[in-house]
Amino acid sequence: MVQSEQKVSSTHSSTSSSQFAIELRNISKSFGAVHANQNIDLQVERGTIHGIVGENGAGKSTLMSILYGFYQADSGSIHINGNHIQINSSREAIDAGIGMVHQHFMLVDTFSVLENVMLGAEEHSLLKHSAIDARKELQRLSDTYQLSVNPDSLVENLQVGEQQRTEILKALYRKAEILILDEPTGVLTPQEADQLFAVLQALKEQGVTVILITHKLREIMDITDTVSVLRQGQMVSHLNTADTSMQALAELMVGRKLDTQNHQRVDALPSETPNRIEVFDLCLRNAAGQYRLDHINLNVKSGEIVGVAGVAGNGQSALLEVLAGIVPPESGRFIINGREVSVSDPVDPRQMRQMRVNHVPEDRLKLGLVKAFTAAESSVLGYLHQDKFSWRGLLQLSSIKAMCRRLMDSFDVRPGNPNLKSASFSGGNQQKLILARELDKKPEVLLVGQPTRGVDIGAIELIHQKIVDMRDEGCAILLVSVELDEILALSDRIVVMFEGRIVAEVTGSEADKTTLGLMMANAHERAA
Repeated sequence: MVQSEQKVSSTHSSTSSSQFAIELRNISKSFGAVHANQNIDLQVERGTIHGIVGENGAGKSTLMSILYGFYQADSGSIHINGNHIQINSSREAIDAGIGMVHQHFMLVDTFSVLENVMLGAEEHSLLKHSAIDARKELQRLSDTYQLSVNPDSLVENLQVGEQQRTEILKALYRKAEILILDEPTGVLTPQEADQLFAVLQALKEQGVTVILITHKLREIMDITDTVSVLRQGQMVSHLNTADTSMQALAELMVGRKLDTQNHQRVDALPSETPNRIEVFDLCLRNAAGQYRLDHINLNVKSGEIVGVAGVAGNGQSALLEVLAGIVPPESGRFIINGREVSVSDPVDPRQMRQMRVNHVPEDRLKLGLVKAFTAAESSVLGYLHQDKFSWRGLLQLSSIKAMCRRLMDSFDVRPGNPNLKSASFSGGNQQKLILARELDKKPEVLLVGQPTRGVDIGAIELIHQKIVDMRDEGCAILLVSVELDEILALSDRIVVMFEGRIVAEVTGSEADKTTLGLMMANAHERAA
């Protein structure tokens, strides 16, 4: 049963508002006909960790973007530490002691970590002096919170977890007393997430107020003191975390009772099916000469899901990029859907799509869509050459929009408006649009990276079922995910990557988290 929509007595009492770090009163925000926030009230006590949950498109990120000054509310007021303030820009939010780590990082790729931290916060007229001071402060913060990042590394060369740490350091450098994190673990490994939560706990103990937006209800239960639930742009509940449960929160999010039965993974039917992917001694090195792929050998059969597990940065991303035709191999070869690819005979992503090899990229903003394009335009990226979408160089907009509406309906993309800019959708809805585009083409080979990154609890089950359905129709699927639960739920076989090599393989039915964790650290043989 859905939990009653009670209020947290400690944060909604008649005591002085000075106990609250944040008060949002009657906040409303619309984008055209879309009501993102409707009369939102929120109070967060100082020195607490407060969670905000809701389905994709519920208005969580919009509400926090108003607090951070990216958007201005149509109505309502903001109070920080009891003071009514106007926040018309992120600079004013920073001046008010508010820092935000966005779901999609706000870093300059060609700048170093140090330069990104300093950007907009230079304290001296002489940049040299500012850089010296910034380096000292960055080192202090890194040591205090175990947020180790090389200050001289270019952001474009950092792993995703390191970029996340850089964003947090940037906020702390600006002396944030209120820290907002939007889906912070969507790009982190379990180990990095644990480290992040240790940082958040330390910040809380020093009086910093933390707001955590996440779809992962287990994280809400583990780390927050209080939690608020948004549904369709409205605030429906404020709860003490200790007084609720993941099941109750999930039902408040979707507004209905959820099936509590455990859904067991279903193995692929045993059959002698052909290999759709065969990889032979595949190698790729980075600019420093280090192996990203170190003599990889792998096969995936028709009607099989092979999961790739590993701590981020151990070659999984490179494997997908090479097999998708984005990056050519340095040596070795692979056969994909009957086509042999090698250094002397490469292919590009368009040729891959023509061979019915589709790719759901790990980074949706860099490789999956164009933020400035409409949803309809993003829904045909890579497929514009097809006759039904273009004729004599002219886009067939009515056909494109009709297809986009169908894709939105099939994957519950909200709002279901093909004319909205891709940037207007939440990260989870962007992800669903990309998945709908690629899965709808009925590929014979699917390369999929982090399929449910940033997706809400209601949509995860839908996506998983569609992936399994594709497998059952004969598609060969290579799945990369940092979510071990996802790897275990979907994979018929699991390979584990460590430092660019495949170090272990296990069947899906035999795998468990403990064993996979040891394999991911390349410690399984020693433990055995």
